[in-house]
Amino acid sequence: MKLPIIAYGDPVLRRKAIAIEPVEYPHIKQLCEDMFETMYAARGVGLAAPQVGISMRLFVIDASVFDDDEPELKDFKKVFINAQILEESGNEWSFNEGCLSIPDIREDVSRKPNIKISYYDEDWKHHEETYSGMAARIIQHEYDHIEGKLFLDKLSPLRKRLLEKKLNDISKGIVDVEYKMKFPAVKKGR
Repeated sequence: MKLPIIAYGDPVLRRKAIAIEPVEYPHIKQLCEDMFETMYAARGVGLAAPQVGISMRLFVIDASVFDDDEPELKDFKKVFINAQILEESGNEWSFNEGCLSIPDIREDVSRKPNIKISYYDEDWKHHEETYSGMAARIIQHEYDHIEGKLFLDKLSPLRKRLLEKKLNDISKGIVDVEYKMKFPAVKKGR
């Protein structure tokens, strides 16, 4: 089932998400499937639970669209539950990022190229792995969401000021998107 994506300005996107236990969420696999379906419908490569209005430490990614540049990403589709980035290393590199919660805005963001992360998959199996390149970048972007951060936070104050009107418009629903969204500044019943 496709879920509405929460737009910029909603407080859920700024809240540090909570860790979850298997007994609390017996239907976690269905939620993950719904999140993948939502992400694909919006043509994204990652989606975090706060972006669908659920403040839990869960995100899904599918980096396979980048397999031309990085062949190891051919079938790179993963679920991350209760993730903790343990280490980020290397010289920062810039890449033009966007976000499904912030449509029509793309900006160059610098991130470290290597990460070590601890997480559980959808079967509650624990993993501690290292990733680099595009996989690391997508994971870092989605991880920021469960920490209550957005890629905009990595921009200069001047750049953020220049984007202010566009961001306000997004929160009011004044944006053209091809997927279902919930806008925080749009009153119900209108």
